[in-house]
Amino acid sequence: MATNTIYGQIKSIGLPNVKNYKRTDYNGAPQNWGIDQDKKGNIYFANDKGLFQFDGTTWRNYIVPNSVSVHSLKIDESGKIFVGGSDEFGYFEADYKGRLVYHSLSKILKQKDSKPFDDIWKIHIYKGEVLFQAFNAIYIYKNNVVKQLNAPIRFQFSFLVNDQLYIQDSEKGLLSYKSGKLYPLEGTTALNNTEVWGIFTLNKDKILVATLDKGLFIYQNQILTPWQTEANDFCKKNSSLGGISIKDKYIVLNSILSGIIICDYNGKIIQHINRTKGLQNNTVLTSFIDNKNNLWLGLDNGIAFVNENSPFTYFGFSYNISAVYASIVYKDNLYVATNQGLFYHSWKNNANNAIEEPFKLVEGTTGQVWNIQVLSNQLICGHNRGALLISGGKVIQVLDRVGYWDFKLIPNNPNYMIGSNYAGFSLFEKNAGGWHFKNKIDGHHGSIEDFEIDEKSIWIKKGPVVSQLFFSKDLKSFQPIVKHQKLTSKINMIESIRKIKDRVYFLSNNRFFKYSYELNQFYEDLYFSKLFKTIPKIKSINEDQLGNIWYVFNESLGVFMKQKNNGYKNVVGPFSNLTGDLMRNNASINTVDPNNIFIGLTDGLAHFDSNLSNKKTIKPKAYIREFSYPGNKLILGNGQKTVEKYTIPFDSNHLEFSFSSPSYENLDNLEFSYQLEGFDNQWSSWTKKSIKEYTNLREGDYTIKVKARNNYGVQSEIAQQNFTISPPWYRNFLAYVFYFLVVILAVHYTRTRIQMKIRKNKHYETLEQSRLYLEKETKIKQEQFELEKEIERLKNEKLKVELITKNKELVINSLQAVKKNKILNGIIQKLQDIDTESFDESAKFHFAKLNKSIVKEVSSDKSWKDLEKHIRNVHFDFLKRLKNEYPRISSRELDLSTYLIMNMSTKEIAEIMNISVAGVEIARHRLRKKLDLPQKTNLIGFLMSI
Repeated sequence: MATNTIYGQIKSIGLPNVKNYKRTDYNGAPQNWGIDQDKKGNIYFANDKGLFQFDGTTWRNYIVPNSVSVHSLKIDESGKIFVGGSDEFGYFEADYKGRLVYHSLSKILKQKDSKPFDDIWKIHIYKGEVLFQAFNAIYIYKNNVVKQLNAPIRFQFSFLVNDQLYIQDSEKGLLSYKSGKLYPLEGTTALNNTEVWGIFTLNKDKILVATLDKGLFIYQNQILTPWQTEANDFCKKNSSLGGISIKDKYIVLNSILSGIIICDYNGKIIQHINRTKGLQNNTVLTSFIDNKNNLWLGLDNGIAFVNENSPFTYFGFSYNISAVYASIVYKDNLYVATNQGLFYHSWKNNANNAIEEPFKLVEGTTGQVWNIQVLSNQLICGHNRGALLISGGKVIQVLDRVGYWDFKLIPNNPNYMIGSNYAGFSLFEKNAGGWHFKNKIDGHHGSIEDFEIDEKSIWIKKGPVVSQLFFSKDLKSFQPIVKHQKLTSKINMIESIRKIKDRVYFLSNNRFFKYSYELNQFYEDLYFSKLFKTIPKIKSINEDQLGNIWYVFNESLGVFMKQKNNGYKNVVGPFSNLTGDLMRNNASINTVDPNNIFIGLTDGLAHFDSNLSNKKTIKPKAYIREFSYPGNKLILGNGQKTVEKYTIPFDSNHLEFSFSSPSYENLDNLEFSYQLEGFDNQWSSWTKKSIKEYTNLREGDYTIKVKARNNYGVQSEIAQQNFTISPPWYRNFLAYVFYFLVVILAVHYTRTRIQMKIRKNKHYETLEQSRLYLEKETKIKQEQFELEKEIERLKNEKLKVELITKNKELVINSLQAVKKNKILNGIIQKLQDIDTESFDESAKFHFAKLNKSIVKEVSSDKSWKDLEKHIRNVHFDFLKRLKNEYPRISSRELDLSTYLIMNMSTKEIAEIMNISVAGVEIARHRLRKKLDLPQKTNLIGFLMSI
């Protein structure tokens, strides 16, 4: 079905996406009476609970004094939001913090007349005036003055259409307002017995009037006539509540009983959206077209957003279809294969034919339908219960009763078709009567979903293995079967097989390979590998009849659109709407023509118009909406005066920012990225979160930046806000000045104190030097005295040493004398042994004289006594210490101790003490006992340690 590509085109195929906002979403009253939009893109709603603002991420509620219900609103060029309600009207305007503050205008009237007035149901900004319309009067606000224009009888509603303001009076019909006066329109009194809820301009001299219960009328040349169209029939049946025009081409008509319709200027219904088709409520109180030609509806219970400015529309539960595995257009019918059966709907190449009724089930197809194809001009259905031939709404033939997945013609042999089923493959032949089952193909058994066929063989993939099957000549079996587990020596995995441009391709990690029968090997197709190099890893691909290559990645969809130069253009953004809704491992793409592309979903069917998606995509806008810190909240972008930089106290350095982008078409896929210059080194990752907190920021200058990315992948310009965090009181400028002054004073004080101390120290230094001189002099004298005493002591010690030395020498000499006496005694003994009888007298005389002389020498020698005396003198101190420590020791043992420390041998000690060697040992043993020495302790060492 061809469709126009004009911006603002309303599609007659399927339904646009409808986003419902419940009262719990915006936390307000059910009924919404008016809608408007400001320059920033924020949407406002007149609600029974006040004024509501929505920026795409956050709902905000602003209350009119005394909790007055708001029934109407209008925003002027300056950003003032004029509202009207029960016995009250005025405007909201942002203060310096961005909070919308209410200013009452009705109090001007109440100062003159305290009587309450009717509800304000309509507000118009018209030629420099703001008109608040109630049932009894119109209140005109201009230059801070409010004037009152009373109704001739009673006003109903008013409408500003094509720079003309119309008001209905209960008896005068339609009135025209000009320069503070009302002028009746002739021929409109026929409307007195009904309520006019909408007026639309069809051309310069023809207007359309929508009434509550009498339908639609054309007013032209002062004549009022019924508009006999489909739209009129709908309004008379369901009661119209007015509506709005779309781009001077379509009209939205609200109703009480059945949602809305969108009709063209000929009254032909293009779309009908009601509760069964997505709205949460059938009563539509107001409608509004936003700055992107999307439709907002104020409902009797909630709010709805209708994405009219999208290349997508949908067939879902309201059309009686569920999960779609395949679709095809055949002989003026659109067929869809679902998990519940095969469904169809009339499809004609007529732009005025809206698909309104649900799809119908093809008789006999209840159950799982895997595929629907047209082969050789016959419609074949792959069903859980067999291969079925379809015509119209019936199954005309069951070709085989085994469950079938897919069917493909055999190349160069168009009269034969192969079908993959739950048990293997079967062959079908076409004759004059059409397709019929011929035979089962032996040689391969088991269910195969994924297979392709070329001129020489069939390729099937099951698990990691790709098998190559060759037909026998009679097409009754496969022989032989060749298995391929890898593409090259380095590429072991074959992920999928698919036919593109009549060639079978083997895919592995976005690389495309073909098979050479001559070389019996796989080789890479560099063109397609390069084409998909930068694409995320694909799960499957599919070439449509126009040569576009569709691919699935991460549960998302993309397409390389075929261009006139045979190149490709990658398109991904529009399909982000479908992420997560595609059939897993069964992506179904049915391209009828560029205007009509059907995509199978888990809960229905999507219709895509590629020409609409080729329109220039408008960049989204990003805003920093809230900027809050402890004790303060700033709402930016509400029309307040722009502040270049905010200053925040240090003790409030816990900041929270909220972002918005009034891109309402697909808020679920709206993402933000932000950066705080002065803190973050780089931009954050894209996230759906619209709030960011920063804590414990140091003092300094910062810039918060944010950008948005819509569902088309288009990024906004960067929005930013500068702010400064003041240093704490102990680090601010005055504190540093104070610190500087303190340092200066401290330096001055210290310098003065040092100078005083220096002077004082000099005085004390002089006294100290005098004292030190006296001390030194005294010390010198003392040292001289000590030196003299030391010299005296040294002299005494020298004498003592000399005495000890002489005593030691004397002991040595005495020992030598003792030895000499011993020798002489020996000589005497030997002389006594000589027989002198043989000597002559002279010899005897001399012998006796010699003997006497030797005896005299020995007898007269006092060396022993001298020796004992001197030994005791030399070792006096030792003997004294030994005696003090061991009082029981005898004089004889003291002598033995002295001989031992003199290192005399046992033999020498025996001679000196005139005892035997054994006697010395006995004396040593007795000495050890007196000293209480253990057996292992060395006696001499012990004595020397005393």
